[in-house]
Amino acid sequence: MSSANISTHSRMKTVGTECGTEDLQVTVYTCPNNCRSHVLMLFVSNSGGNTTVDVEFDRADGTHIHILGGKNMVTGDYVQFTGGEMIMEPGDVIHCTPSGNASPHIDIMLTVEEFFKVPG
Repeated sequence: MSSANISTHSRMKTVGTECGTEDLQVTVYTCPNNCRSHVLMLFVSNSGGNTTVDVEFDRADGTHIHILGGKNMVTGDYVQFTGGEMIMEPGDVIHCTPSGNASPHIDIMLTVEEFFKVPG
């Protein structure tokens, strides 16, 4: 077993942002180059009228995975993912894009545990 693959230090982190411009992709979180991240919770809420929301997991290898693809959300709607774990590798990104509303107000929050790679 290579010591470069052993993680001994971690930190919990919650990040969030507002997606407030129609058809503008917003970066919610990027996994740092020196760690792997375990996504523990993802929360998306709408407080700005009917909006279609796309949340995408973009892998560093070029793969694009829709976590929430084209979800129509009315004012007050929310979606929360918990109880599972998504592993992110260095350079992986989670994006959010609202559409179908000239003045969207989508809030997105993500909790991760970052496991730092110890140089070997």
